[in-house]
Order: sequence, then structure tokens, then C-alpha cells
Amino acid sequence: MKIGSASLQFFAFALGVTGITASHAAVSAWPTWRGTSGAGVAVGATPPVRWSNTENIRWKTRIPGSGFSTPIIWQDRIFLLSAIRTNEEAPASIEPATSAQPGSAVSTAVDTTKGKKKGGIPSPTKVHEFVVMALDRASGKIVWQQTACREVPHEGHHPSHGFASASPVTDGMRLYAPFGSRGYYCYDLEGALLWKKDFGEMRTHGPFGEGSSPALADGRLIINWDHEGQSFIVALDTKTGAEIWRQPRDERTSWSTPLVIAAAGRLQVIVPASKRTRSYDAATGELIWEAAGLTGDVVPMPVAGHGMVYVMSGFRGNAIQAIKLTARGDITDTEAIVWSTRRSAPYVPSPVLSGERLYMGKGNNAYLSCLDARTGEAYYQDEPLPGVRGLYASPLAANGHLYIVGREGTTLVLKDAPRFEIVATNQLSDRFDASPVAVDHQLFLRGHEDLYCIAER
Repeated sequence: MKIGSASLQFFAFALGVTGITASHAAVSAWPTWRGTSGAGVAVGATPPVRWSNTENIRWKTRIPGSGFSTPIIWQDRIFLLSAIRTNEEAPASIEPATSAQPGSAVSTAVDTTKGKKKGGIPSPTKVHEFVVMALDRASGKIVWQQTACREVPHEGHHPSHGFASASPVTDGMRLYAPFGSRGYYCYDLEGALLWKKDFGEMRTHGPFGEGSSPALADGRLIINWDHEGQSFIVALDTKTGAEIWRQPRDERTSWSTPLVIAAAGRLQVIVPASKRTRSYDAATGELIWEAAGLTGDVVPMPVAGHGMVYVMSGFRGNAIQAIKLTARGDITDTEAIVWSTRRSAPYVPSPVLSGERLYMGKGNNAYLSCLDARTGEAYYQDEPLPGVRGLYASPLAANGHLYIVGREGTTLVLKDAPRFEIVATNQLSDRFDASPVAVDHQLFLRGHEDLYCIAER
């Protein structure tokens, strides 16, 4: 059976994969952290709406180390990343880093010589192992585990962050594992290393740590490198790791993952950031359009639909913009920005676009808004989420429901509808910051301790 929906046609085109069937792409795959739709919608999945520590838990597996990275799925395999802190002290030859990569200009706000920075934890002194894992989807058993590298991270991170927050991505042939300053690693799906790429050390604001995930675009791995030095965006050949194009960026640290979308006759790579949201041609790196208007420290990944891309930020203010995908040039304060608002934008979680409904949190707090994606008008706004104490995970839409995973273990299941209606409240004895994943009849939640497969018995 051939792919029937526009989102799946785009998925195959953008990733450069041929022969994908609807059953594999729509149901048995979650190849990036926002799924095949790119908008947090689990196409074709029918996960449970009720579970607990003793109900509808198919299996759970203890995951070594820590990581907020969302698992991805390809057919019978689950792939995830983790950082394991060892008791091994840094070799005496390793000095605390005092400058950035050659040629970069480090902001005086980032002083790496004092261990503890404003907003962040002290720079580590212990060796960490950065690992890639593959689990069997049916049983939760770890099939293979590879250590990409062992090193002492050069700077700390936000107290509610970590060293393995970016998510991997797969095109069904290779697995791409992002560890930022520790490098980017490409494996085959059986765990053999194919290539690796090192861009040096990223210097983050705070330092709050690293977290932008890569994106795939027609045989290219797109990596955004916004930090306190010379920022850039780069495209690598997925087969070899060779650099295809690179563009410098006038930006400080941001954490948003690039969105790849087919529009106006080409593949666009859209990256929101503090100074500008920019769209690049995925084939050449050419700048297509740009717009100012977001707040600082941008984290949420964009979503696209209805001929528009939706970008937002919620740190020290709120900003949401709906931008025409046919835009060209500098479109700040022009009609290419179809609508915008300064209310109720998320800080860390990304939005969900389900049909004409655009869902998002407010900051990292337990509130939810639902807007008409075409007009920006609110169906409901800042609705309290009872029992939820803070949000880092991005919402998930599946089979007519919206899944909201709270940091303290409570997940609310709502109607995917223009009215606020709670269907179920579920509790697990774990903490959650990674985003939920749904394929087939299963829901996967990565906690601080365990990975859970939730399915009706």
C-alpha cells in the first residue's frame, strides 16, 4: 500500500527514503523526536488512554545514566541516547577550558574558568560515557549499546537539564546520534559506527547546556550550532559525513531543532532564534526569508500547516508567529506574518498542530492553550492542568486524544477538540522530561529511571 497522506509523502521526500509503505512510515516508525508528521501527531497510532504502575504496563526497562532525549522508533527497534557519569576523575592533563574554538568570539557572560556559572551547575570533574542504545520493541531488552565517546564535559548545564538532551534521528538505513560538543555519530541499525563529525566545543548561555536535535533533508543531516561563539548551520552528507554547505548565523545560544518542510517548490530548513527566524534552502544553504519578533533563549521546534509555519518562544515574554511559507527576504512586520500574539507561549515544550488546532503550554507551567491555527483566535487559553506540576515534555496527539506528560509523573489525556475536556488522569512513580512517543497500539514514555511501554493487555 502506497503512502496516501501529504505528511507521509513529505516524510519520504525530505528523508530521501524510497519504498516506504504507509504501514511502516505511519504506524511502525517514529524516526525523529516529533514523529513522521513533524508536528507531534502520531499518524495511525491508537495508544491506551489509561494506565498506572500496575495497569497496562507491557514492560519497563531501567536505562543506565541520564538523558532527556526522546526515543525514536524504526519497526522493531527503539533507539535512545544517555550520558553515564562514572567515578573516574578527569586526567591531570585536562585543564578547565578558558576559551572557545579558534576564531570564535566568546561572550564575557560565559566565564568557563570558575566552575559554577549563573543558572548552571558546576563544570563536571568526572568522566562521562556518552552511549547509544537499541532496544527490542516487543520486550524492552537492550539489543546493543555503543559508547560513542568518554570525556569530561567542558561546561555544566541547567539544573533541570542534562548532557544527553538532543534526540537521534533515522532514515531507516542509518542512525544519527547527536552529542553536540562530544560529536555527531552515524551508525548502521545494528550498531556499527559508519562515521563521526566533531565541531569542537559549544559555549552555551548560562551555561544551560546543549539540546538542539538534527534534522534530515533529502540525504542531508542538518545541524544548528547556535552558541556564544560563532554560530552556524551546516548540512552533512548522510552517507559520509562530508560537509555539503555551511552558513554563519548572527545568533547567541538557542535550542530549537530545525524544521524541514517542502514548500514553494523547494525544501526549506526553518530555524527560529532570538534575533531572527530564518529559512534556508536545504539543497544549497541559501537564505530564503527571515523575520524578527521572538523572545530570547528560543527552544520550541516549529510546526507547519495551512501554508504557514508557526514559531514561538516563552522565555522572559511570549511570542507566537504564523508565517507564510511562500515568504521571501526580510519579512519583519509585513503581511507575510499572517498573525501573531504576545500571549501564552511555551518555553521548553514544542507545540502540537492537529488539524486546525494549535496546542501549546505556557512557559514550563501547567497550563494549556488551543488556538485556531488559521486565525490565531483562542478556542481556550491558559486552562489549568489539574495534578500536573510543570511541563518539559512536548504534547502528543493520537487517535483523537492529546497526551500531556507532566514532570512529576502525571499524564493527562484530553480530547483533541476545540474544547477543554479531560478523558483520563494517569500516574507513574517516575519523573518525565522526554516527550511521549506513540506507534501502533503502544505509548512509550522515557522517565528519569525507566523506559515504559504502555499497551492494553
